[in-house]
Amino acid sequence: MINFNQWLVLVVCSLAILKAEGLLVNITFVRNAVAKGAVCLDGSPPAYHLDRGSGTGINSWLIQLEGGGWCHNVTNCISRMHTKLGSSKKMVENLAFSAILSNKEQRNPDFYNWNRVKVRYCDGSSFTGDVKTVNPATNLHFRGARVWLAVMRELLAKGMRNAENAVLSGCSAGGLASLMHCDSFRALLPMGTNVKCLSDAGFFLNTRDVSGAQYIKSYFNDVVTLHGSAKNLPRSCTSRLTPAMCFFPQYVARQIRTPVFVLNAAYDSWQIKNILAPRAADPDGKWQSCQLDIKNCQRSQLKVMQDFRLEFLSAVIGLGRSASRGMFIDSCYTHCQTETQTSWFWQDSPILNRTTIAKAVGDWVYDKKLFQKIDCPYPCNPTCHHRVFTPQDAPPI
Repeated sequence: MINFNQWLVLVVCSLAILKAEGLLVNITFVRNAVAKGAVCLDGSPPAYHLDRGSGTGINSWLIQLEGGGWCHNVTNCISRMHTKLGSSKKMVENLAFSAILSNKEQRNPDFYNWNRVKVRYCDGSSFTGDVKTVNPATNLHFRGARVWLAVMRELLAKGMRNAENAVLSGCSAGGLASLMHCDSFRALLPMGTNVKCLSDAGFFLNTRDVSGAQYIKSYFNDVVTLHGSAKNLPRSCTSRLTPAMCFFPQYVARQIRTPVFVLNAAYDSWQIKNILAPRAADPDGKWQSCQLDIKNCQRSQLKVMQDFRLEFLSAVIGLGRSASRGMFIDSCYTHCQTETQTSWFWQDSPILNRTTIAKAVGDWVYDKKLFQKIDCPYPCNPTCHHRVFTPQDAPPI
């Protein structure tokens, strides 16, 4: 039984966490989307959280697409449909807005007074799927592309059609979605709108795993096939390559006409755990300790990771030079840096060229300065916040 002192500590800690996390924003369900078949995996309506802008930001919009991996087979999707990543019935009513979504100028200097939106992710295909038929035995709805359009149309009606500035962003699977939908997002807005896209930890690399297999390529092929994504992937890519290949940013981003900012860790912790050394390629768990904490990696494992970095950089640089494409590639062992206050904008945030992520992105959005920097190899950057995982942290795939 908890005594008074213990209860008091819990209350104080909870308040401290709440204060650190930031503003709580109510959920909004797009209920009229159901009639159009724009639904989550379980058939429930799409959802988002909107905090209205004010002052100079009243006609500026920041859209943050939620991440959370994908589902690539029926069994996997059935499990997912019973969670917040497959059903709006499982989502929290109030979501904390912090970092790039913060309403505090000292924590989010360039976007704090914009209209800030978190679009919830419940389709498992980075908002690309669209299969008309629904198997009554599973009740799975593969409608990510319809969800995307339904939410965007509602936001346009709520004032986004008058946007002077609009940024489509996202983390992980949401970062991938921000690239896939970048040009279509631009097409929804008036000609005079300053539109840009920010991909955070969404540059997934097409590479072989430590066993030599093409695990992630096969996985993405399953996702695209199951969700019927091919017709919703950028035509500039699918006209040249297979749909599965067009799920990789390295083959898509070069043709994007809208200005893009690529924010990624060269040693992306999700990719190290799920692309470079997935469970299927590491049945004996030799990589587990290294994946939990980069400081635990053996010399031979670090060599493999350094080679991964070089391949990753080659893919990013292979997009070609562009006067509108921003780039912040640090050497941190982490995943997603716009949604955590300490990595986005804090006293000890990661720095490249004496610049924080928030400063680099903000200057790029407002056309003050184009930031295109790649960090030196690990462990050269002392400002990095390396993620340390617990053994219970299970990969999303």
